[in-house]
Amino acid sequence: MGPEAGFYAALIGSIAGRTIKPPTPVLFIFGVLAEPLGVLVCGFLAKGKWRSVVMIYAAMLAAYFVHPFGRWFPLWTVSDTLLAFVLIYPVAKVGGWVSKGDVKKLSVSLVLISFLGIATDALVRVFLLVPGGMHMLFTSSPEVVYGIFVAGAIDSFIEDVLVVVVSFLVGVPLLVALQKIPGFEYPLT
Repeated sequence: MGPEAGFYAALIGSIAGRTIKPPTPVLFIFGVLAEPLGVLVCGFLAKGKWRSVVMIYAAMLAAYFVHPFGRWFPLWTVSDTLLAFVLIYPVAKVGGWVSKGDVKKLSVSLVLISFLGIATDALVRVFLLVPGGMHMLFTSSPEVVYGIFVAGAIDSFIEDVLVVVVSFLVGVPLLVALQKIPGFEYPLT
């Protein structure tokens, strides 16, 4: 689909999903923005485009660490997004492997791109919660925000592992099967 078409498909899907099964109004915006940006980053990386991804990460991470909460919250709570930031360039260099026939290269590329996609989703949510000020919709108590943030970080790490495992166990065989269909245009191009 490419970065832009993937972004719009995820945006439409995110809005449709939340329309069918609405979350609490406060939580609506988190997924509507985070999921499409995660897909956009995956599309950029699959195309080998790393500069835009670095800019997205740099802007959001800078805003987070400038905020007083970003300096107060434990660093381990954003370690997955920091790791993803470091991996942007190398992943962009192997991103094109998802469209090649080599299963080993496809596996490595897909797992890494999937990790960066889910880490981007988490980063957007962190950005909205902390520097975006959405924590004020939950509570004005910094201690409560701290507790929510730490609990959310633990959930985020579990989500990271699940996405990587599913992309390896399901995504790789699915893409290999799609590549074998004669005349089928590869879905990530």
